[in-house]
Amino acid sequence: MDQRRDQLTLWVREQLAPKVPAHLLPEVLEVVSGDASFRRYFRAKFNVTEDHAVSVIAVDAPPDKEDNPSFVTIAKVLGDFGVRVPEVYEVDYKQGFMLLSDLGNSLLLPLLTEASVDGYYQKALQGLLPIQRSSFETPLPAYDYSLLMTEMSLFTDWFLERHLGLILGEADRAMLKKSYAYLIGEALEQPQVTVHRDYHSRNLMLLKDDSLGVIDFQDAVHGPITYDVISLLKDSYCKWPKQQVDEWALYFFKLLQEDPEHEGMVSEVDAKQFMHWFNTMAVQRHLKVAGIFSRLCYRDNKTGYLADIPRTVSYLVEETEGVKALGDLRVMLLDIVVPALIHKQPEAQEFFL
Repeated sequence: MDQRRDQLTLWVREQLAPKVPAHLLPEVLEVVSGDASFRRYFRAKFNVTEDHAVSVIAVDAPPDKEDNPSFVTIAKVLGDFGVRVPEVYEVDYKQGFMLLSDLGNSLLLPLLTEASVDGYYQKALQGLLPIQRSSFETPLPAYDYSLLMTEMSLFTDWFLERHLGLILGEADRAMLKKSYAYLIGEALEQPQVTVHRDYHSRNLMLLKDDSLGVIDFQDAVHGPITYDVISLLKDSYCKWPKQQVDEWALYFFKLLQEDPEHEGMVSEVDAKQFMHWFNTMAVQRHLKVAGIFSRLCYRDNKTGYLADIPRTVSYLVEETEGVKALGDLRVMLLDIVVPALIHKQPEAQEFFL
């Protein structure tokens, strides 16, 4: 028995009742997906007339677990800035229910091939500009020292210790803390903009007009200009050749230089500096993601995310190469972390051949 789903179904019918004849109201909600949070998404299909069917998305977002007012506010602002996000039709903050426009079923990830990825990624990089331009009457939370450090601590607590079972000495902890502090300094040095915070192929959708819709934006913050670029180009769910990734990153840098609202932010920045920011920001994100995937497994019983940890760690090995300040972290990755990961997950070996 799924009591919240039953309550959501009743609530959806109540919201639609003034506009839809009773015999055409949806009897059941179809499961669309859950995600890495506590939200669940359902599709409600119904007939506006006998021969015209439409659908909406019903969201179960428990108010004690999810910040629904933030979702609604960010959706409104991003939409006003031209970002293709779901429209919020109805919301019940007390119950934690929302009714959204339906962007369809075409997630970007399954559509990516060697032939198609360049076109889609250029479109997605162009779509980042209005997100970064967006501004909020009440400022978004800052992606500050505390938040960045908290995220990377997940790597220590949930990945190294919980997933791999490593016993860390004081020297190990001091080295990690020093590495994390360096990465935070590099992140805070960058121009700060609106950051989606999870802008990747599972949160982008191909719409009927061939544009890209954006979902899962409710954790947006004010932070480093390269962060969302990394989420897209160094996606933990798929990986592309490094040279191609670098070319896309430089394409985005060129978009920034040519955009009147961004040009002042990067006018004193050259490509080498931008790519350094891109690389060190990627280390921060992938440390966080390895920790989050581990926590999702052990705390939330979402074991499917373990399969994406090896790819995430392979990024870290790639990104720490040649960064002097991260030399000790790289040694730990190569000498301790990768062997322990392969022992824990033998299938990981293919990512480190």
